[in-house]
Amino acid sequence: MKKMTEQNLINAFGGESQANMRYLHFADQAEKEGFKNVARLFRTIAHAEYIHAGDHYQELKHLNGGFVANSMAAFGPGNTQKNLALAIAGETFEIEEMYPAYIEVARFQNEQGAERSFQWSYGTEKMHKKLFEKAQNAVNQGNDVDLGTVQVCEACGYTVEGDAPDKCPLCKVSKENFTAF
Repeated sequence: MKKMTEQNLINAFGGESQANMRYLHFADQAEKEGFKNVARLFRTIAHAEYIHAGDHYQELKHLNGGFVANSMAAFGPGNTQKNLALAIAGETFEIEEMYPAYIEVARFQNEQGAERSFQWSYGTEKMHKKLFEKAQNAVNQGNDVDLGTVQVCEACGYTVEGDAPDKCPLCKVSKENFTAF
């Protein structure tokens, strides 16, 4: 694997791993503040980020764990309003800067597995941002978010509110591969 794509995978693995843990802590805070659906949303998206980290990790298996992963993500304890703002900022960075650049580098370097892993994450982060914005609008008014069942594809992390699609639009697995939250 080319070094630049490899480093991008390492960075993405670190970022998605930290997002997973950060969102789990944010869920606990939302629960304490009485925002049960916001807490469920954070836990759901944490699960999707876990899947993203795993997809990136699988593309790095040739390293046998011989790498150090860093992340530039902001974090720290805050209230749910602040935590949602941090989550939206992180998802926005991934959508507007990180994943588009990583996808182009992987494509240029003909690293198809890495490109696929980045594409799956990129496609999912857009929905995460929309769901977090929906939650932020409710919390800013002092309310919990009105949230139906949220489905997560266990193969790629694709996330959708409502029923699971018959086939995942990103990785094409069947609806039986979705988990409802």
